[in-house]
Amino acid sequence: MSKTIKVTSPYDQRLIEEIPLIDEEGLEKKINLAYSLFTDSSKWIPPHKRIAILEKARQIMEGKVETLSKIAAGEGGKPYQDSKVEVLRAINGVKIATEEISQLKGTQIPMGLTEASVNRLAFTMREPIGVVASLSAFNHPLNLIVHQTITAFAAGCPVIVKPASNTPRSCLALMDILEEAGVPEGWVQAVICTNELAEKLATDKRINFLSFIGSVKIGWYLKSKLPPGTRCALEHGGAAPVIVEKDAAIDEIVPMLTKGGFYHAGQVCVSVQRIFAHGDIAHELAEKIAEKAKKLTIGDPLKEDTEVGPLIRSSEVDRVHEWVQEAIDRGAELLCGGKKIGDTCYEPTVLFNPPQDVRVSQEEIFGPVVCVYAFSDRDEAIQQANALEYHFQAAVFTKNLDVALDTVRRLNATAVMVNDHTAFRVDWMPFGGRDASGEGLGGIPYSMHEMTREKLMVFKSPLLP
Repeated sequence: MSKTIKVTSPYDQRLIEEIPLIDEEGLEKKINLAYSLFTDSSKWIPPHKRIAILEKARQIMEGKVETLSKIAAGEGGKPYQDSKVEVLRAINGVKIATEEISQLKGTQIPMGLTEASVNRLAFTMREPIGVVASLSAFNHPLNLIVHQTITAFAAGCPVIVKPASNTPRSCLALMDILEEAGVPEGWVQAVICTNELAEKLATDKRINFLSFIGSVKIGWYLKSKLPPGTRCALEHGGAAPVIVEKDAAIDEIVPMLTKGGFYHAGQVCVSVQRIFAHGDIAHELAEKIAEKAKKLTIGDPLKEDTEVGPLIRSSEVDRVHEWVQEAIDRGAELLCGGKKIGDTCYEPTVLFNPPQDVRVSQEEIFGPVVCVYAFSDRDEAIQQANALEYHFQAAVFTKNLDVALDTVRRLNATAVMVNDHTAFRVDWMPFGGRDASGEGLGGIPYSMHEMTREKLMVFKSPLLP
């Protein structure tokens, strides 16, 4: 009898669907099929056909926005209004990948510069890297799958994707769309499997590229197990720092910081988490964020007016509450929140001046909690912002151009937003963590580039100069 996983609503924990798990024999068939497609270059799909297939997939997705939005909200808990934005982003992501196919090109290498290189013409070309294995996360159940599968297919690679076990339905819906759009068998495959089989997939020697989005611990563990030559892109979490100078316009930045901190109940790898504000304005800023947080509508993600939904698991609610209570017990001022709402939701919480050695200050919270710290010395604030091992996206708010540029230079981050929150992203920009936060870059054009490799051709002829 085959094993299954139960997909449940993170809000009311009702059963949504029961989905069969693939076994080791089934996984082997999928890997072998993908590998056979790549190793026989006569089976490669030419660019014009990939473009036509992806254009049709985008058209199908445009007709299913409501369905896809409700699937994502129902299984992942992100409020309907934000899930709909995610679906529209995913559709645009398919468009970006389609357009990027034409940019997968090489360059001419000059010859004739030495006597030994005369009579030669040389240029590079980009080829698909091989079979891609993608292990995905729950917090953007459709858009992440687009970033990890559409990019691979657009680059000419067969891809096998393992969605998060909490949110497989968005992935399976996309697989149905791609099949309807004409993707040939074996080029984009989904596997619903145990973590043990997911590791087997990621570390199989026939896999040429691993795309991983998930925890720090698992990401670095998998990298340590990769066969020689397998490349990877690892996207882990962060503990996004924000520097707010005293010349910042508080009323203008509060809505941005509130959205950046409590979007998807803080379950975003670049959520606003640690705000270092000048002492002259720090408490006022924290109070105003708390005032706005208190007005957020919390509850059923399928309701159109919900702004903050549940955490993905009830155990996460308990963990976040434990971390918040630890900070309060150690002297943090609780300005709002700090309470569980049933088993699945947590009140948007603002803490003022928690100690630097408690977990809300040291680790990625991944929950609806924002910490505000007062500083008097900008150098110390930047030092504290950089103190953790997680370095992803950061932000600075100031009207002083010199201060802004100096802060951008000194913050350890792959991206620094000036006068915008840390969770800003568009899908054509480079996106990824450094140090413990990851390796390699996401962003559709950047992923596609990493999923190809360069080949050089040198042509010799006496007719060439």
